[in-house]
Amino acid sequence: MKIIARNKKALFNYSIIERFEVGIVLKGSEVVALRARRANLKDSFVRIIKGELFLLNAHIALLNTTHAFYKHEERGARKLLMHRKQIDKLFGKVSIEGYTLVALDLYFNNKNKVKATLALVKGKNLHDKRETLKKKQADLDARMALKNINKGMIK
Repeated sequence: MKIIARNKKALFNYSIIERFEVGIVLKGSEVVALRARRANLKDSFVRIIKGELFLLNAHIALLNTTHAFYKHEERGARKLLMHRKQIDKLFGKVSIEGYTLVALDLYFNNKNKVKATLALVKGKNLHDKRETLKKKQADLDARMALKNINKGMIK
């Protein structure tokens, strides 16, 4: 699995309930740009429109070598591929229970196809975000202490 782009902001702002692997419909120029890792998922989100999933506001940059005829929209809507039953189940959770759909990352799978990891998420409150930062800092301090003990700096 080769990760192309990751949505770090989503991991900070939301708590993940469930993850899904989905396919994504792309043009040739978009695939070439993804191979060059020219993608950003920071402000992207997923919506269910007329029973289909769409990735909105994901930025895939244009390459200089792309011919004008084959150029794509940088922040255009991209269709996500998922089974109908799964989409219906997600639609129920999003509309009734107040969850959100977010793309966590884009990657190439073993068959060299572009896939996206879609997550059903719930928004974090400010105090939850602070706890996440404190836990992250504590883990970093513990790792640094172990590293220093292994080097023999602290006895």
